[in-house]
Amino acid sequence: MEVPLLDLKAQYQKLKAEIEPIVLRIMEEQRFILGKETQEFEKKVADYIGVPDAVGVSSGTDAILVSLMALGIGYGDKVATTTFSFFATAGCIARVGATPVFCDIDEDTFNIDCNKLEDILKKENIKAVIPVHLYGQVCDMDALLDLQKKYGFFIIEDSAQSIGAQYKDGKQAGTFGDYGCFSFFPSKNLGCFGDGGLVVSKDLEKNEKIRILRNHGGKVKYYHDFVGGNFRLDNLQAAVLLVKLKYLDEWHEMRQKNAERYELLFRERGLDEFIKPPKKAYKYAGVKNYHIFNQFVIRAKDRDNLKKYLIDNGIGCEIYYPLCFHMQKCFSYLGYKEGDMPIAERCAKEVLALPVYPELTEEQIKYVVGKIEEFYRK
Repeated sequence: MEVPLLDLKAQYQKLKAEIEPIVLRIMEEQRFILGKETQEFEKKVADYIGVPDAVGVSSGTDAILVSLMALGIGYGDKVATTTFSFFATAGCIARVGATPVFCDIDEDTFNIDCNKLEDILKKENIKAVIPVHLYGQVCDMDALLDLQKKYGFFIIEDSAQSIGAQYKDGKQAGTFGDYGCFSFFPSKNLGCFGDGGLVVSKDLEKNEKIRILRNHGGKVKYYHDFVGGNFRLDNLQAAVLLVKLKYLDEWHEMRQKNAERYELLFRERGLDEFIKPPKKAYKYAGVKNYHIFNQFVIRAKDRDNLKKYLIDNGIGCEIYYPLCFHMQKCFSYLGYKEGDMPIAERCAKEVLALPVYPELTEEQIKYVVGKIEEFYRK
């Protein structure tokens, strides 16, 4: 049996009849940049997230980059973030000339450990913190907001993997900080047909700054108040996202059911001594999307050989992420060394993402779990 890590073709077949006429119409009209579809998507996605305004941008990476620019963060500033995430989180800090300061993670959620973050805040003058709501689960925002009140710093939420994810109070990822940043890369729960991103803020003035910066820093054509960039979300991508947004909560629910099925089968097969599924504290009363499972990530013994065995048996899987930021060659100038962040380093050697996409069948899930059991029992 073939079980891909993600099957976008299956999703497309269900949406093809809706998407193709819209895309063809845009091509006939030749309206590609900041058209009515972009404006409509920005309004609808803002309503979905629960903010007054949203600004479509060119990628999740550019969402973080332009947010840092809007807050005036640059040379001489220090920005704290997790050491365990996709590279863009840390790369954007360096790109604006600021210094990344890395923090270890909580091993149950893979998100930034706010106790260890406070140890950093006591020693360093931190201008901003970028928490990452990794794999589709919101960070401990109560603790982070308490730290913000105590130490005073900007918060830019990296919500690239968590659109629609809710905190235990029901508030959505991206709505707590100064800015919330989202990605519409095709593998995300809400993915477009290329690159795309979004920046949100509860502060309309902050949103307006992003809107200006995304268009080379000019509000009026050829007149530039700031040095910005070309960070625009193109109209074709916005049109695709408008169609998909209607189905997002349904897709979240299907991913959650697949995750629950995995967990049940792991328990039934007695695999607890070999693998550790995501912490099951993702259900709160009245909170539907505490974890939206952009990725279903286990921690596994003998992870690398398990990965090879699954791939050899037609099962897609991936390591998110094999090397922490503080161990990356490009950040060697910061002076970190192996052992500085033991939890993240250990997780990097154990994590493995399994297929969890909405169209995954019961038969496919049983096959994946069966092959995992076969690997450990042989």
